[in-house]
Amino acid sequence: MAASKLQALWNHPAGPKTIHFWAPTFKWGISIANIADFAKPPEKLSYPQQIAVTATGVIWSRYSTVITPKNWNLFSVNIAMAGTGIYQLSRKIKHDYFPEGEAKPAVATE
Repeated sequence: MAASKLQALWNHPAGPKTIHFWAPTFKWGISIANIADFAKPPEKLSYPQQIAVTATGVIWSRYSTVITPKNWNLFSVNIAMAGTGIYQLSRKIKHDYFPEGEAKPAVATE
């Protein structure tokens, strides 16, 4: 049973014998690096970089579902890229436009 599943994966049109397998597999490195950057302070994040990661994830996620053969490895890595990019952008925007340390205006009481 397991041998037949491995054989099916090996011979799949987007399997390990093709670039359609290896390109998305190595692309996971970008998502992993973005996850590692979760520990980085938001002021050190780059808008252009995170916009590019997010846009790439969104665009290629859609593309991976309309091509033949469907490439679920490509789909999953791009969902991860979009998700991590959106999260990093939200951190950066929150830091730049909604700082927590500022004093709120006092409300006049009578």
